[in-house]
Amino acid sequence: MNLQRINAALRQAGLTPRGAFHPVPGDGVPDIAPEQPAKTLILAGNAGPDMWQAFSASRNTDTDLLDDWSRDQLTPLAETFGARALFPFERPHLPFQRWAMRAEPCNASPLGMFIHPDHGLWHGYRGALALPERLELPPMDNRPSPCESCPDRPCLQTCPVGAFGKDGYDVPACAQHLATRDGGDCMELGCRARRACPVGATSRYEPEQAAFHMRAFFKTHGRKTDP
Repeated sequence: MNLQRINAALRQAGLTPRGAFHPVPGDGVPDIAPEQPAKTLILAGNAGPDMWQAFSASRNTDTDLLDDWSRDQLTPLAETFGARALFPFERPHLPFQRWAMRAEPCNASPLGMFIHPDHGLWHGYRGALALPERLELPPMDNRPSPCESCPDRPCLQTCPVGAFGKDGYDVPACAQHLATRDGGDCMELGCRARRACPVGATSRYEPEQAAFHMRAFFKTHGRKTDP
């Protein structure tokens, strides 16, 4: 077994390989089985259109959950490779953000979302495969955050309700704005502050995918108000 074979299987399933690392006890990676620790963790997610194309081609995007699709894609791969499938949406929550920083050049952006030098803010993590073997891995990509060389930070100047500030992300203000007529731009095309970031243009979500994620966010955090 090797990393290239597993990455190819992830791509065939519509997922993007998101890096890998060898866990140590402080990483919080669960054991594969009692007294069988994980020796390699491979992250899987999305960057670019592949995941959305695979999901939307096989599911009803108005009713089906992306979490269910992610589980259906990764679980059989885990069985094939003798791995354990792990997911960011299951409880208790696993430290996927910590794992992302171990696997890829990802860092927190001023918006709180993780930014990648190639994909910008247009990526995500849908799960991971914990393997009992210690696979050979490429050297770690240690590129710095693109935010370090971005003096203007347009992401912080674009939100129409100033939901991103020194005190963090004001989720209620964002959700309330989405419930109004003026929030239609963000609901249909994706967060305006996120779109202001110049990094990762080739990975930017298409309107259908952006609207799908915004609907899911609003379903969790929003409430209907008068426009």
